[in-house]
Amino acid sequence: MLIENNTGQKINVNSLKMTTQSINERYSSLSETSCCLSCGGAINHAQVKTGETCLDLGSGRGNDVIRMAEAAGDSGFAYGIDLSDGMVAKARKNIEKFGVKNVQIIQSEMEKLPLTDNSIDVTISNCTINHSRNKESVWSEVYRVLKPGGRFAVSDIYATSPIADEYRYDPEAIAECWAGAVTRAEYLTMLEEAGFCNIKILEESAPYAKGKAEVASFTVYGEKHS
Repeated sequence: MLIENNTGQKINVNSLKMTTQSINERYSSLSETSCCLSCGGAINHAQVKTGETCLDLGSGRGNDVIRMAEAAGDSGFAYGIDLSDGMVAKARKNIEKFGVKNVQIIQSEMEKLPLTDNSIDVTISNCTINHSRNKESVWSEVYRVLKPGGRFAVSDIYATSPIADEYRYDPEAIAECWAGAVTRAEYLTMLEEAGFCNIKILEESAPYAKGKAEVASFTVYGEKHS
């Protein structure tokens, strides 16, 4: 069975399910480790203000979404979205441990966010969106939930050249955080086509080898039209 994304691209449903399962398994296994899963400093560019409503896509163990909740204060709120059973459980334990009240972890896919339109002031994400087989839908959802004038700061990887077909449809390779990467030009085009403005690259690494590809990391910023 095939489904279409926002651009009309057909995606195999069974392949999507396999990718989701691989991502869940990998990140659940990493939830109790201390390994770094970051590829940039998105949280450092969020500039969360008191009273803002915040969103972290791929909130993992909850470290960044807790920081956002603390910065937003009692009059603000932070949502963390994650797919992985293990990461969701770990984040909720950390929230309880630190006694943060104005935060909620939601287990969900990024392509259909369980949040209302125009409800978020700032969205961050760190090395997560590359895992999606339907990135156009992810960015469409980010645009939908942001308030007019809202902003995002996202750290992610891009491929220096297109990923070979034998890898870019491989669920395990996608879960390993490299085979799902698109090129830099494709990434920026997605942001423009989603409707964002004032798009800026805030930081960018030199290329490096990962899996069977050469990738680079960057942190990109953009805003929803007021």
